[in-house]
Amino acid sequence: MLHRIVVVGGGAGGLELATVLGNKAGRKRLAEVTLVDASMTHLWKPKLHEVAAGVLNADLDELNYVAHAKRHHFRFIMGRMSGLDRDNKELVLAPHYSNGEEVLPERRLSYDTLVISIGSNTNDFGTQGASDHCIFLDQRAAAEDFHRRFLNQYLKASQSHSVEEPHCNIAIVGAGATGVELAAELCHSAHELVSYGFDQIKPENLTITIVEASQRVLPVLSEKASIAILQQLEDLNIRVMTNEMVTEITEEGLHTKSGKFIPASLKVWSAGIKAPEFLKNLAGLESNRINQLIVKPTLQTTLDERIFALGDCAQCPRPDNDSPVPPRAQSAHQQAMLLAKSLIGSLKGKALLEFQYEDKGSLISLSKYSSVGNIMGNLSKDFTFEGKVARWMYVTLYRMHQFTLHGTLRTLLLIIRDRINRRASPNLKLH
Repeated sequence: MLHRIVVVGGGAGGLELATVLGNKAGRKRLAEVTLVDASMTHLWKPKLHEVAAGVLNADLDELNYVAHAKRHHFRFIMGRMSGLDRDNKELVLAPHYSNGEEVLPERRLSYDTLVISIGSNTNDFGTQGASDHCIFLDQRAAAEDFHRRFLNQYLKASQSHSVEEPHCNIAIVGAGATGVELAAELCHSAHELVSYGFDQIKPENLTITIVEASQRVLPVLSEKASIAILQQLEDLNIRVMTNEMVTEITEEGLHTKSGKFIPASLKVWSAGIKAPEFLKNLAGLESNRINQLIVKPTLQTTLDERIFALGDCAQCPRPDNDSPVPPRAQSAHQQAMLLAKSLIGSLKGKALLEFQYEDKGSLISLSKYSSVGNIMGNLSKDFTFEGKVARWMYVTLYRMHQFTLHGTLRTLLLIIRDRINRRASPNLKLH
């Protein structure tokens, strides 16, 4: 019987891991590789802000797990993980419903090696009103919901007969990558909507406010990169409020600890992450205060060597560093590549490899206006750059993800397809 490797979670890390394992172990019949996800399709999470702003049509950019699994020698099972039986080495999948009908019953899936890579959710830190009045951009459905609401603001304005010019106020909590990139894309969308005839709300009447509790935007980047990004946000007339902690959110807007009120009809929470709630004490596995599974440098969970975790749902230590590996897309990619090599080696009797995180820096997209890059490394130390080079490098990140999944030829075909779509389709999704 073949060794059964089950990967739970088809995000960037989990899908890349399943793809490499399928190509190198599944194809050669060294192991049976299975990917489990609650959705039928994959969309690269760093692109969700583009879906929300309408500059990306998710239907054109999504990847179908079933077709991808067939092409890369692993199998796909649709299901949401709800429990774990470590004694019998079984994964419990919750029933799946569609329009109130049970399509799939509760199932159990056996494994020899289990990899949990289910990503993270937005953490609102228990802020009053956040869950009721904010959109959390951690799922495709939420991004599409925001886009519909954004377009509705313009549709309502088109029927307004008021003497006063219509306004649209948007508040974004959190000046991390998602919040900053969404704000810039919305500025671009506002100008595009005018070109399509939605000119009742003029671009200067779209007020975007980013509220950040720390002292500067993108606090994970260098101060130099943060200053460069802030300057460009201000050039786009995006209001940035730092050192302001949001204490309550109502239907009308945001209240801060200092007593300020930010009116907003659309509100997005993009500050902080936490792993899914059910991981807390899952089958007795060790987890931290934000529900991440605690793993060793081999990415094995501390209490079960047959279970691994990677990406945002794992707390992985770093040698000579008190803080764990940061929950970023590059972390998940690096862990997936190492774990693929490690698991294939273990099938041949080799020892597991230990993960060492390499900070490659960060790239922040400010829509078509610019990008800002912050490269880290022994040679560059801390090199900040912006403009067309940074923009090109930002786009390259997604192409590298596609290259890992599809290889050179298919990625080139996807690039050609995207260029054709850009010429043949509207610049903005209008529905």
